[in-house]
Amino acid sequence: MSTVRTPTIRDVATRAGVSKSLVSLVLRGDPGVSPARREAVDRAIEELGYQPNRVAQVLGARRSGTVGVLLNDLRNPWFVDLLAGATATLDTVGLAPVLVDSATTRRVGVSPVDQLLRQQVDGIVVVGTTDDGEALRRAATVVPIVLAGTYEPADLGVDVSVDIVVNDDVEGAAAATRHCIDLGHTAITHLQGPGRVGELRVQGYREAMSTAGLEPTVVPGGMSEESGYAAARRVLTGTGRPTAIVAYNDLAAIGALSAAHDLSLVVPEQVSIVGYDNTYLAMIRHLSLTSVENGTLAIGVQAARFLAERIDGKGRAPRVHQVPASLVVRRTTSSPPET
Repeated sequence: MSTVRTPTIRDVATRAGVSKSLVSLVLRGDPGVSPARREAVDRAIEELGYQPNRVAQVLGARRSGTVGVLLNDLRNPWFVDLLAGATATLDTVGLAPVLVDSATTRRVGVSPVDQLLRQQVDGIVVVGTTDDGEALRRAATVVPIVLAGTYEPADLGVDVSVDIVVNDDVEGAAAATRHCIDLGHTAITHLQGPGRVGELRVQGYREAMSTAGLEPTVVPGGMSEESGYAAARRVLTGTGRPTAIVAYNDLAAIGALSAAHDLSLVVPEQVSIVGYDNTYLAMIRHLSLTSVENGTLAIGVQAARFLAERIDGKGRAPRVHQVPASLVVRRTTSSPPET
C-alpha cells in the first residue's frame, strides 16, 4: 500500500528553482522578494498543493499566533457580528483569537489585560468601552492594540500608535432622532450611554433636535436592559412624558419596551422606541425593534485587518476608520398619539 507524501518547503523550493529561505520570505509576505520569484514560488505551491505549517511559521517568527479580544461584557449581543467579522479575518492570516470578558475577570479580581499578556498574545483588539485604560497603556508598550467600536483609551502613550475602527455614531443617533421627528414627535427623550460613544450619540440627537427647533431631553440610560428599564420607567412616569425614546443601544431599548409594557403603555401607539446596533434581538419578530444599523461586521473585519498589519510591522501612523450608519425601521415606531 503506497502512501502520499506531504510536500515540504524543500519541494517547493526545488520546483520553483529558488532557495528554501526565499520560499520562507514569500510565505511571510516579505516585500523585498521580486515579483518574478514570488510568482514562481506561488505557482510551485499551487502545483504541489503545499500547505504552509502555520505553527512552524509562528515559532520561526517568535510569535504565539494568537491575539487577545477584550470584551467589556460578553452578554451584549452587539459583540456577535463584530466577533464574526474579526475571527474570520484573523483566521485568513493564521491568527487565533483569545476572548476575555473584562466584566467577569474584574469580578474575580483579575486584570483582563494582564491575563491576555500572560498568554503571550501578539496583539489586542479592544471591543467596546472599557475601564482598563491604565492596563492597556502598559500593554501598548509590549503589543499592538486596535480599538473596535470605541475611542477609549485613544491616548496610550507618547510613542504608541493605536488604530480606531468605529461607527458614525453622530449620524446614527441623528438619523434615529430625525425618524421620530418626521413621524410627528416633538417630545423625544434620549437615554444616554457611557463613554465617548455615548457623548457622540448625544451630539447627534441634540443636532437633530436643534435643527427641528425642539427642546432636547437627555437622561442617563446606561447600556444594559436593566439600566434602560429603570431610566425609561422614570421618564415615562414623570411630568412631560415623551412620546418617543431614542436609546443608546438595543439592550437599553428593550428595557424601555419592558418599562412601557409594565406601565400599560402600548408601543408604538402611545410611545415609540428606537434602539441602536441592530442586533439579532432587534430582528426578533415579537420585538421588531426599529434600530440603527452600525456596520458591526465591517468594524470587526477592519479591526482585525489593522491588527494583523501592525503585528507585521506595518501601519506606523494612527488610523481612524469610520463605518457609515443607517436606520432600519420596524414596528416600534409610529406617529405620536393624538392629543
